Amino acid sequence: MTGPTELPPLPDTRLAALLSEAEALQPATVALRREIHAHPEQGLHLPHTRAAVRRALDGLPLEIVDGKSTSALTAVLRGEEDGPAVLLRGDMDALPLQEDTGLEFASEVDGTMHACGHDGHTAMLASAARLLAAHRHELAGSVVFMFQPGEEGYHGARHMIHEGVLDAAGSRVERAFGIHLLSHVESGLISTRPGPLMASNDTFTILVTGKGGHGSSPHNAIDPVPAAAAMVGALQTMVTRRISVFDPAVVSVTRIQAGTTTNIIPETAEVAGTIRTLSESTRALVKAELPKVCEAVGEAHGCRVLVDIEPGYPVTVNDPDQALRVLDLAQRVLGRSELMPDPIMGAEDFSYVLQRVPGAFAFLGACPPDLDPAEAPTNHSNRVRHDEGAFPKGVAMYAAFALDALAG
Repeated sequence: MTGPTELPPLPDTRLAALLSEAEALQPATVALRREIHAHPEQGLHLPHTRAAVRRALDGLPLEIVDGKSTSALTAVLRGEEDGPAVLLRGDMDALPLQEDTGLEFASEVDGTMHACGHDGHTAMLASAARLLAAHRHELAGSVVFMFQPGEEGYHGARHMIHEGVLDAAGSRVERAFGIHLLSHVESGLISTRPGPLMASNDTFTILVTGKGGHGSSPHNAIDPVPAAAAMVGALQTMVTRRISVFDPAVVSVTRIQAGTTTNIIPETAEVAGTIRTLSESTRALVKAELPKVCEAVGEAHGCRVLVDIEPGYPVTVNDPDQALRVLDLAQRVLGRSELMPDPIMGAEDFSYVLQRVPGAFAFLGACPPDLDPAEAPTNHSNRVRHDEGAFPKGVAMYAAFALDALAG
């Protein structure tokens, strides 16, 4: 007689049903997504978007609180038993782009477009609230739904944290989860990784001041242009010689401005760009070293240098246990997940939440079925499209995270 044969674990029937329940909510998910997509709003004040979310949540047993300084909306679902709280987040704001997708529900607002999937995030979170309300009897604790404005550079998560979103259920949330759509990844695929997932982002501006003069007589002027040009190369050398390759940084000069015509040496030149890092220690090192390098280069050219660094979002760092939990849930609920081998250098203000609460941020592929992921327009393109067929998987994952954390 042979020994026992190893069998795969039996499926979790409680979680396995979530995907079919989310698919049943797809008409409502799509309707909300398309309403938001057609009427996009930028920044921290999104009155139309918040009103649309309120309508989508109407009739659910939620405690809803509006933001005081922004158009944030926080909703709390309390389970039938007492217990801890978990947070689920969806961002609501759009980008300053002119849409060129040809969609029948394309933006009706000139110069504003949902080009990063936030309309989908919001719609998926609203449907997750409806799905979880139907499972309220299974929850031993509370779910906080964080509908956030101002992710695109406005620090909206920080505003909501200051106004108490992490304590909205009456005690500090113990876990947090967010999803972001990616238009160039296979539709329906959940991917994430433990530890650093996304970079910090700070911006720098360097004002180089010399002495203007005639272009034919540079010896009678102090030309800021070669000084500015030298700084571009010096900053790359700084990265390769002062930053560990095992804790990398990206310093990209993305704008140089100087002069008004061909025969005038300008008095000033301006250099600007972005800093991306994957740890707060390297972030601090780059921010300390960059001014030193630029000031030394400027001095060598006889120019005065003023450096301004505007802080952006922190590094997005997944709690290792929660990231692995998300990957496991995706396997159980969706049948598939993918461990990301490397972080990406984009930035995300869900990082403020993850600084304070163990949690995870994950990507959901949403490449339209008629496109090759390798060639699909990416997020922040004015031609980007997201596959609505991926939405039920996002809804199911939001719900699974909460149910798994608050199982009675």
